[in-house]
Amino acid sequence: MYKTVKPTTFTLPLDLLEDLDAMSKEMGKKKTAIVSEALEMYMDYQDIKLAKKRIEDPNSYRLTPEELEKELGI
Repeated sequence: MYKTVKPTTFTLPLDLLEDLDAMSKEMGKKKTAIVSEALEMYMDYQDIKLAKKRIEDPNSYRLTPEELEKELGI
């Protein structure tokens, strides 16, 4: 997980907050941990969607195999 944290305030719909409270109690996990895991999964999902969008875009820049090897230092 992350080594540094920053307190953050945000608002949630009441029904979502109630679900989060119930899940936290049932799982014995802090709400912060549940929200962090959920955001990580969501961001991974969005990252995949963006990657697919770039692949499908004919104007998207792509590295050649040689450029990739050079960038990776292989």
